[in-house]
Amino acid sequence: MTKTRATVKDHSMINSEHTHKRRREEMVKRQIKARHISDPLVLAAMRRVPRHLFVSEALQHKAYEDHPLPIGEQQTISQPFIVAEMTQALELTADDRVLEIGTGSGYQAAVLAEIVYRVYTIERLHTLYRRARKLFDTLQYHNIVTRYSDGTMGWREEGLFDAIIVTAGAPRIPEILLSQLAVGGRMILPVGNQYTQDLIKIVKDERGWHQVSLGGCRFVKLIGEQGWGGP
Repeated sequence: MTKTRATVKDHSMINSEHTHKRRREEMVKRQIKARHISDPLVLAAMRRVPRHLFVSEALQHKAYEDHPLPIGEQQTISQPFIVAEMTQALELTADDRVLEIGTGSGYQAAVLAEIVYRVYTIERLHTLYRRARKLFDTLQYHNIVTRYSDGTMGWREEGLFDAIIVTAGAPRIPEILLSQLAVGGRMILPVGNQYTQDLIKIVKDERGWHQVSLGGCRFVKLIGEQGWGGP
């Protein structure tokens, strides 16, 4: 009886994994490639990362749908396309060191970790920080370094970074983050009011930095000294 139950459970798990893999393929095809995301590294990462593990069990059947989902603490996991768009905009290479502000569910960090040498990610909410750290360990993302802190202040001890990604809406571009970006580095972040923002890409060179808008977006507020709630 025990063996039979175990066999049924094993088959169920295998079928579930096949289902999730098929949904990832459909997500990449219909939501990401169809919207002109073409970087092969980004597409491969989106196919590999098990997005359903980054949401609650009750929402796993919705994990690959074309919208954000709640993850608790009034935070969300971003729509798959937004994750892919922001990742592609960073123009990442295998040797890059990337700083992420706002770990959240950990999904964006996992996508980055599939591509780059090391990801440094900061979360200000302890519940989310602990949950993400545990999941990174379970999935063996050993190239993700986590920190529980005010992400708007960056991570000066580990800079300079080849790329910085901010996953919450800022009222302005935090100068302290720009100072931690290497020459030739790229940063992407939402900037605007508390309800809608523009997705801004910044490139830093020897003469300073240049920015371009990638279009409108909507993120939760970036809370911290250099975000909403700062001076």
